[in-house]
Amino acid sequence: MPEQTLPEPNPVMPAANVDSWASWGSLDADEPISDLGRLSLSQLIWRRFLANRVAVTSGVVLIALYLMALLAPFLAPYDFARRHEEHIYKPPQALRFVTADGKLTLRPFVYGFETTLDMSRFAYVHVVDETQVSPVKFFVRGEPYKLLGVIPANVHLLGVEAPGTLFLLGTDEMGRDLFSRILFGSRISLTIGLVGVALTLVIGASLGTVSGYYGGIVDTLMQRAIEFLMSFPTIPLWAAFAAALPPDWPAAKRYFAITVILSIVGWTGLARQVRAKVLAYREMDFASAAKAVGSSDVRIIFAHMLPNALSHIIVVATLAIPGMILAETALSFLGLGILPPATSWGALLRAAQQVSVMLNNPWLVTPALFVIVAVLAFNLVGDGLRDAVDPYAN
Repeated sequence: MPEQTLPEPNPVMPAANVDSWASWGSLDADEPISDLGRLSLSQLIWRRFLANRVAVTSGVVLIALYLMALLAPFLAPYDFARRHEEHIYKPPQALRFVTADGKLTLRPFVYGFETTLDMSRFAYVHVVDETQVSPVKFFVRGEPYKLLGVIPANVHLLGVEAPGTLFLLGTDEMGRDLFSRILFGSRISLTIGLVGVALTLVIGASLGTVSGYYGGIVDTLMQRAIEFLMSFPTIPLWAAFAAALPPDWPAAKRYFAITVILSIVGWTGLARQVRAKVLAYREMDFASAAKAVGSSDVRIIFAHMLPNALSHIIVVATLAIPGMILAETALSFLGLGILPPATSWGALLRAAQQVSVMLNNPWLVTPALFVIVAVLAFNLVGDGLRDAVDPYAN
């Protein structure tokens, strides 16, 4: 009987999969399939995410927003708490490049206002005064601050010489620059989502993994507790916890307390999704092999279960951050979240609760636009990550 030999393995991916690989947005159809096969899972996820232009653009927007929050003292013309009592409810001053006589200038400038009292409405009326011209200068010295919270500095990106003013988004009822307050408010509104989701990840991922791995009575008790927490209306529950905080707490302490409050209920959804993943993982070969070699439950959970569910956890966390931002905005809007002298986007929107204010001073609603942009960007990035975590799908 002649000796039989096994065929040599073909290093090239089967032809049936070529169309699947070539259909990837950022993967070049002309790229050797053998090269694509050597990519790691994280590299495949990254490539597919980069192929989603909407998600990448949203990621760039988020980076810009967080840089804006990080460099707020440098970007803001004034300190967020500084009052200009003679400039209450001033409308936005637009940057201009064309003078009143039609000449183009490279240096931007702003016009001042002539303020009069309208006795019929008992309100101040601000009319643009083209005779008050204030050239806008870059990298001007102004109020001192600490860059990144450490480096003493007094240079601001934009400014004008006194007695001119630079209110790019107008002022509020105390004459405070709204643009500067939005920049400083972004620090709390954007970071509270990250810190809150970090706590949610620790609680939700750990409890969800334990629930799915052990099953039985442990799973039953945890799921009933989760259902109990999820049965409460979210906003009233958050409002009740926030209202219980002492009003004399400093801003930093209240910030972290609000973060914990937002995380108390937020972990339940993540725990349930991680539990579903772990229920599937514990029946797979790698879990059985780990048990066969004598690995402890702790090692199997943290070295095998959680890493396999990590991509899904990241997607859920990205989609949960907008919820945290909106929750803080709602609490601060109701006066139960961040309190003065600290500020956030929700706290700024509190000034626009009255219809008369919105009709007469519509620029006070501007912080809502930043909330919308941040939430929409996070949602689009989350959708892009969700599509990218399964690199082998068409």
